[in-house]
Amino acid sequence: MGPYKVIALDMDGTVLNSSHAISPENRKWIDKAIEAGITVMFSTGRGVQSVQKYVEELNLQSPMVSVNGSEVWKAPGVLFKRHLMETEWIKWLHGIAATHGTWFWGYAVEGLFNKDHWTDNLDDKQWLKFGFMTDDAEKLALIRGVLEERELFEITNSNVNNLEINPRGISKASGIMDVCNLLGVKMEEVMAMGDSLNDLTMIKESGLGIAMGNAQEELKLAANAVTATNNEDGVALAIRKYAFGLEE
Repeated sequence: MGPYKVIALDMDGTVLNSSHAISPENRKWIDKAIEAGITVMFSTGRGVQSVQKYVEELNLQSPMVSVNGSEVWKAPGVLFKRHLMETEWIKWLHGIAATHGTWFWGYAVEGLFNKDHWTDNLDDKQWLKFGFMTDDAEKLALIRGVLEERELFEITNSNVNNLEINPRGISKASGIMDVCNLLGVKMEEVMAMGDSLNDLTMIKESGLGIAMGNAQEELKLAANAVTATNNEDGVALAIRKYAFGLEE
């Protein structure tokens, strides 16, 4: 058994394959890790509403980091911390999206809103994250520059064509640190896996940061190791190798 007491898993592009499913092999090794006493948890950019079915599928009772760290859960349905975006920030970010004609979305405690299903009652919502998406790389870079000037935000992505905005200092790593404090473990005892830049902080600050084979290049360069892709049971292979010390 390796030195890792927590395995933190990104969802899309990591534990989920391209069909948004958990493969039997990934399920098998996640189960083995749990049976061995390792805490297996999700650390995701998703809102909790779209995570629940996977929590139930794996029968997880563990803590969870959702919305890139804006929410930290002690256990399913038991909130530990929540970090909100100011409503004025959301109005400003929405205005930028409208000006540049990009797709946009916002996660609130009350649900997910996007360009096709927005809300006029911004003040009635508790906002957690905002996102932009466009295939125009120059436009995306321009928007990022405008956001960086405000020095208010943590700016990441879950895809090369998007930007994800959380309050400054809030990330998957900050969420996992909260979980470590809850569990009485150290960040050095965490194995983290992901594929995008919203995984970068947890990859760099965990004891073992593993990039998926399909990960963005910057994440691969920052990781301690690279596993197979999300369509090749990369999570299972990494758990087998690094948690149990079993080579192929």
